[in-house]
Formats: sequence, structure tokens, C-alpha cells
Amino acid sequence: MERLAEDRYTRGWNKLKEIDGAAGERVIAALEPIAPDFGRLLIEFAFGDVYSRPQLDLKAREIATIAALAALGNAQPQLKVHIEAALNVGCTRDEIVEVFMQMAVYAGFPAALNALFAAHEVFRQRDAQPDAHAA
Repeated sequence: MERLAEDRYTRGWNKLKEIDGAAGERVIAALEPIAPDFGRLLIEFAFGDVYSRPQLDLKAREIATIAALAALGNAQPQLKVHIEAALNVGCTRDEIVEVFMQMAVYAGFPAALNALFAAHEVFRQRDAQPDAHAA
């Protein structure tokens, strides 16, 4: 059983780094003094089990994630991390904006506006540091 947990953790850690890079690592590090077990669960379950499933590629998973976070309307820090992740896995800025346009229909204009402003902030930050995001 311990081997299975280690495999989930390793698989999850690798997937987190692939998707979120340093931003994901910073989230896990920030959890260490507060709730290290939560960080481990996040890595094992979200990234080791769910994000690692083959049925959706990472681009589709991030589109679903940013749509869900936008609809929640109260997860701006996580939304920004996942907008960044969506860009990292191949989503275009136009696709991200279009996801939030679609959210206006189902989650309302306030949720869509908040998401669009979060995207604008992420885009501006990326533009200010282009070398940090070069492949």
C-alpha cells in the first residue's frame, strides 16, 4: 500500500510540475507550515489520480478547471494559477477569454467579469516577464 501511495505522489508531483511549474510548487510549499497533509492529498488525488487520467488531455482539463473556478466566483487565486496553467499546456489567450464569455451564460456576468479581469492580470504579468514563460 505504501508503494501505491508513493507512486501516486510521484506521478502527481510530476504532473503538477508539467502543468503549473513553479507556481504549483509555491502552492505546495505555502501549505507546508499550515497543512502538509493537505498538500500531499492535493498532489496525490488531484494531480496523481485525476489529472493523470488519459481520457482528457491537459488542455481540455485546464479548460474545464478554469470554467469551474470562474463559475464558483470566489476562487481568484486558484483561477489565476489555472489560467497560467492553461497557457502552459497550450490554451491560447483567445480560448481562455472565450471560456469566460461562455461562463456569462451559465454563471452570470459578475462571475465572467471577475474571470476576465483575472485573465487580464495574468496576461499582463506574462507580458511583463516573457523570458519566464519561454519554452
